[in-house]
Amino acid sequence: MKKRLIIGSRGSKLALWQSQWVQQALSDHHAHLQIDIHTIKTRGDKILDVPLAKVGGKGLFVKEIEQALLDGHIDLAVHSMKDMPGDIPAGLCIGAVPLRESPEDVLISRTGTRLADLAGGAKIGTSSLRRAAQLRIARPDLDIQPIRGNLDTRLKKLDDGEFDAIVLAAAGVKRLELTHRITDYLDMTTMLPAVGQGALCIEIREGDTAVEKALAALNDPDTHTAVKAERAFLHRLEGGCQTPIAAHAQLKNNQIHLVGMVADLDGRQSFRGSISGTPDTAEQIGVQLANQLLDQGARETLDNLKELANDC
Repeated sequence: MKKRLIIGSRGSKLALWQSQWVQQALSDHHAHLQIDIHTIKTRGDKILDVPLAKVGGKGLFVKEIEQALLDGHIDLAVHSMKDMPGDIPAGLCIGAVPLRESPEDVLISRTGTRLADLAGGAKIGTSSLRRAAQLRIARPDLDIQPIRGNLDTRLKKLDDGEFDAIVLAAAGVKRLELTHRITDYLDMTTMLPAVGQGALCIEIREGDTAVEKALAALNDPDTHTAVKAERAFLHRLEGGCQTPIAAHAQLKNNQIHLVGMVADLDGRQSFRGSISGTPDTAEQIGVQLANQLLDQGARETLDNLKELANDC
């Protein structure tokens, strides 16, 4: 067993909260370990004036950290699972997935108004094409606009009157103890979450058995299984920077239930389905549901979106 581990993390308040949580959890199980956090600025942290989809989408917040892991500068990386692309670089793997926080999205409005009660034309900020597409399905009369920056920055833009409301992941709001700001929890019929939303991804080098063993106590098998199904769905659809894709899986009574969705950018076309099976078939279930949506017509929508992706 190593005596010192270095965690790679983004420097945002939320990313550091997540890495410090992993640091403490590891210390609780391995008192002999010295565990340090090394902050790394990613491309997504540097480019703040352009919508995510225009500069690379998924992977923007992980690539530099993954390179540091491959180069041996850090021993493990802590990411938000929803930031992880469908493909993981050769030489790396997911070492553990801790117990998931709330996977849903929330609305925070300046006047305390719920989504259903917002006035037509209200300006809603979101950095996510997935959220934007589903908002346009639920409320086509709203003005959906991109917003960038960390959680505190987005809340300040809201409070300064730049937006009437913003949509965020519940998990981040809860982890930073800002639950009192939440106006509306968006149910999954209205807003299906991003793949892996609410879960952490602890990434390690393949074959690093010492780190893998150290992380074993942090892994939640049910969360890990659910994430496998969601990520298999994403991988089969080859989700990229211009693809509004959503999925959520959960385990109940020794069955895994997966719901998935693909939409176009304006929400005029959407494809949604669900599937169930045993936990040991999680990845197969993800692929099967993706194939069902492709057969329903999602293939043409994705092909059209891939043409737009050339601008990313």
